[in-house]
Amino acid sequence: MTQAVMMRNLVAVAAITLFSMGLSGCDYWPPALQTQIEQLRSELQSATMEKTQLQNQLASISKVKDDLQAQVDDLSRANRDKSSMMNSLQNSLAASQQRLAKSAKVATPKAGTVKSSAKVTKKASAKKKAPAKKATGTR
Repeated sequence: MTQAVMMRNLVAVAAITLFSMGLSGCDYWPPALQTQIEQLRSELQSATMEKTQLQNQLASISKVKDDLQAQVDDLSRANRDKSSMMNSLQNSLAASQQRLAKSAKVATPKAGTVKSSAKVTKKASAKKKAPAKKATGTR
């Protein structure tokens, strides 16, 4: 029986030891596992730095995009303004050309009548002067 009691005491001590180690945790890490953990930590740190760099690049690209979009909006607005100005100038030019064509048509018959009446007056005065000269020459 003494051996049985000793055996029970030994099993009890072993159980208590294992139980206490289980509760306190094991501080032993195998070297391969420690190396793998350090490698994962360094990869995590480099990935975090890359993420930060990419976020900074994204922020700067977004700012450039916003600036370019503002320029596009300004240029579109200016283009619309210039297009409306061109349309109004074309309309004004067309109206001016129509007024010029109308005034040229109106001026042409008047000028033709003035010239023809001037020619008739010159011819009439030349005829009147010619007989008068003949009359003075015969006397």
